[in-house]
Amino acid sequence: MEYVREQRSGAAEADGTATGPDPDARWLTLLMHAAFFLLLGTSLTRFLMRHPGEARTPWIIALSITLAVLYLLGPVLGSRPTPRRLTWLGVLVAVWMVLVVLAPSFAWCAVPLFYTGLRILPPRAALALVALLTAFVVAAQLRLATGFDPNLVLAPPAVAAVATAVFVHMQRQAVRQRELAARQRELIDDLLRTRRELAATERREGTLAERQRLSMEIHDTLAQGLSSQQMLLQAADRTWTADPDAARRHVRTATGIAERNLAEARRFVHDLAPADLAEGGGLEAALHALAARESAQAQGVLTVRCHVEGTPHAPLPDRVQSALLRIAQGALANVREHAGATAAGLTLTHLDDRVVLDIGDNGRGFTPEPGAPRAVRGHGLPAIRARVHQLGGTLTIESAPGEGTVLSAGIPLAPTALTTPEDPT
Repeated sequence: MEYVREQRSGAAEADGTATGPDPDARWLTLLMHAAFFLLLGTSLTRFLMRHPGEARTPWIIALSITLAVLYLLGPVLGSRPTPRRLTWLGVLVAVWMVLVVLAPSFAWCAVPLFYTGLRILPPRAALALVALLTAFVVAAQLRLATGFDPNLVLAPPAVAAVATAVFVHMQRQAVRQRELAARQRELIDDLLRTRRELAATERREGTLAERQRLSMEIHDTLAQGLSSQQMLLQAADRTWTADPDAARRHVRTATGIAERNLAEARRFVHDLAPADLAEGGGLEAALHALAARESAQAQGVLTVRCHVEGTPHAPLPDRVQSALLRIAQGALANVREHAGATAAGLTLTHLDDRVVLDIGDNGRGFTPEPGAPRAVRGHGLPAIRARVHQLGGTLTIESAPGEGTVLSAGIPLAPTALTTPEDPT
């Protein structure tokens, strides 16, 4: 059954009716058509030259014209083995046989007929037709010979066998090439589909990462500022009548925080860089400014000091500076809102292969859960962990109830650690 499908698909390919016509099969078909008419014309010319004026001459001429017309009708009927096509082939072979009986020289037209039968018929029927045509060729050659010649008996079957084998081989090669092309198209389609899915996945991951980054930025800047403003304005409202001067101080402090939030919001629109870093001076100046601002906003309740140890061998990458500043802002926000501390310290330490930021306080402390951040309002420690993780760093927390808390974020300075696609700023 597989061979039958190969033969039929090969026939369609040879006639150019398949999905992609094979140029080799097309040229072979044209060559066989040309060979048929050349052999037919040569056979008719030979007969007229050797047998002029015989009574059978009109019949030979009429049958030759009929055979040529029938052969021309073949492509019109299509390439599939329909009943009309099979009937046409039967009539074509019958007319040729009559011609061979009347004039043995027409036997050479059998070679193109081999090709026609192999293209149209199933394998067994095609082989039977080839055998029949070969037998007629052998009989015709023996009639033309003056005596018995073994070569005339063996040569036509050998030629027919070689021609059949070559045709079958070509058909199978064509089928294999089409199957290979189909597999290649499937592989290309799979590759394109995989690339589209990968691109879609990367876009989704990028969108989620950007959302997470923006949420952390908003938490560490605008949300904290708005929380501080809320507390200051509530305090001003409570003391508005009893202590107007204190209420005014709260309002002025809240106004300063609003100005900082406005600067951060504008920086969000521009390039999302921290406003303190954008003002120049680098990370150290930004940490000192943060400590002074937190102390001023606390109005004596909390004092924040900043200390820097060591000297960097090269300027820190911008996103490392931004991440450390955001970590300090987030940690101090936790200290202000949850620790109940009166003193806190920022310590930036420059080492050979890393930079370490320590944030300590003397607040109420807590019991850290191994492998999990403390449950606090908003992002808090989870956001800090995410920033450190994005830069390939480590975060450690040392705390105990009543003994304060020390948070330490270490960021490596090796190039491999700073090439992650996510940018925390």
